[in-house]
Amino acid sequence: MTPFSLDRLRRRPDLDTPELVAVDAADRLLLDTSAERLRLPGDIATINDAYGALTLGAAHLSGRSGIRAFQDGVVHERALALNAADQGLQGTYRSLALDAGLLDGVSTVLLRLPRSLEELDEIAWTIAAHARPDVVVLAAGRIKHMSLSMNAILGRHFGDVTAGLARQKARVLTASAPRPVGASSFPRRARHDVGLARPLELLAYGATFGGPALDPGTRLLLPHLRRLRPFPTHAAATVDVVDLGCGNGAIAAFLALTHPDLRVLATDQSASATASAAATAAANGVADRITVSRDDALSALPDASARLIVLNPPFHLGSTVHAGVAHRLFDACARVLAPGGELITVWNSHLRYRPVLERVIGTTRQLDRSSRFTVTASTRR
Repeated sequence: MTPFSLDRLRRRPDLDTPELVAVDAADRLLLDTSAERLRLPGDIATINDAYGALTLGAAHLSGRSGIRAFQDGVVHERALALNAADQGLQGTYRSLALDAGLLDGVSTVLLRLPRSLEELDEIAWTIAAHARPDVVVLAAGRIKHMSLSMNAILGRHFGDVTAGLARQKARVLTASAPRPVGASSFPRRARHDVGLARPLELLAYGATFGGPALDPGTRLLLPHLRRLRPFPTHAAATVDVVDLGCGNGAIAAFLALTHPDLRVLATDQSASATASAAATAAANGVADRITVSRDDALSALPDASARLIVLNPPFHLGSTVHAGVAHRLFDACARVLAPGGELITVWNSHLRYRPVLERVIGTTRQLDRSSRFTVTASTRR
């Protein structure tokens, strides 16, 4: 069998281009720092492993199977599975949710530090609540994305937090001695006046982009969703409306509240986002008309199956600004929309997506524009 190598890990099915890497200096430093500990008895969990470096590296260094892994993004779960197959390490890990099942009996946690402090707070609480009393958390990140606030959050949940020496602009924080915890403070919630009979209530778990806020792009978009054009009658179209990249569920809930005759599919590749969207649907009394699905780029939907897709596309891939994220979603919409169906999207005006939408989807008209955002409707040719 070919020896395990970090250099052979790939990003697919995520964007896989020369300027984007599957393994970085923080992954390598974390594995080197934890190598001795990984050989000790005790269960191991990895959290926020992007493409398998931590999970497969832990399996290789420890010589054991049964590594427990939580990845918020389903695209990362799929990349891990592909990389495990490439390196003959299938069966060495289990993908689990961020809950007690991931952490019960665990004595070592390898964590890639998230940029979001809310996400780190939820992760740290979950570890402190469910892992062994002698658990040691080794958390790595790129120094440019780290802050002293991260030490403070870890210190809220652990009695001992230390920082290791930097290497190649990466650093490892070590946390141990979990403190007693109370009830979780997640999901967080907020209420927003969007012109409905009562405020729209949004709920969000830690890793959900923007938390329970209503971002200004979505606020500009929502009034246009009150006035939907008639849906096409294409025979293959079986889905009324898709909220793609649903986040905290604001768009899906608004659609269900303003169009009681429609059934909405809210989909996102993030486990945190789909849990948030489900909680938002329940809080607004429309859970019976919103189906929530964790999926990557509409992969579970057949061709030409949707009459309308609504999208507020991300422009970050992790910590990197990359237009390829939105382009990949536009391609997915082109495949899934029925002929004559519409993609309604809001985007940062400086990104100039309209020519891309014209080429990939079809005729595109502007519905609204502010100093920062543009709302467009594109008809599938």
